[in-house]
Amino acid sequence: MNSHILDALYQVILERKANPAENSYTASLMRKGIDKILKKIGEEATEVVIAAKGGKREEIVCESADLIYHLLVLLGHCDIPADDVYAELRRRFGISGIEEKNSRSSSASNE
Repeated sequence: MNSHILDALYQVILERKANPAENSYTASLMRKGIDKILKKIGEEATEVVIAAKGGKREEIVCESADLIYHLLVLLGHCDIPADDVYAELRRRFGISGIEEKNSRSSSASNE
């Protein structure tokens, strides 16, 4: 179940987008639009940093879950399948982070 929770959560997000309910937090984020979603991602990312700095495992876990949820909302809002992100992570797996980052920099400068 753990490996599929992100897929299940993403499907619920898409369902809330397609069939918004008045009492749905996800639907309210979708209604408020991209600026609200981005603001929440910024807030949650900051909360992850603060939790990590504080070193409390439970807070890090909870804030990380909030951040991942809001990232999935962003993907849903932008009609980007979560599988696209998973595919990109698979593409990068086993490649040095420095090497991968340099390959993006050189391909961007060639455009």
